[in-house]
Amino acid sequence: MYAIIKASGKQVRAEKGATLQINRPGGKEGEKVEFGDVVLLHDGKAARVGTPLVKGAKVVGEIVKNFRGEKIRVFKYRRREGYHRTRGHRSELALVKITDIVLP
Repeated sequence: MYAIIKASGKQVRAEKGATLQINRPGGKEGEKVEFGDVVLLHDGKAARVGTPLVKGAKVVGEIVKNFRGEKIRVFKYRRREGYHRTRGHRSELALVKITDIVLP
């Protein structure tokens, strides 16, 4: 059984027992997190596709770890104009272990 959920603006495949790396959903380590935006639900035999979401379905997980991602360098440059800028960015991420998929 698996579900496709919307988490932090992205669609992620979630299975029971899987560990997902998503943008920080807000919460401390050890807290429960619920994802109610279930786009698709597959129970092994048939798939339920939401229009746009599957009503009553949700995915429950637990935050294992909060951390920051790798540094990304953003370099802007315009040739022959003496213009260049370098900036960096690190995303706030969380490891979430999926504990349950609730069917409607």
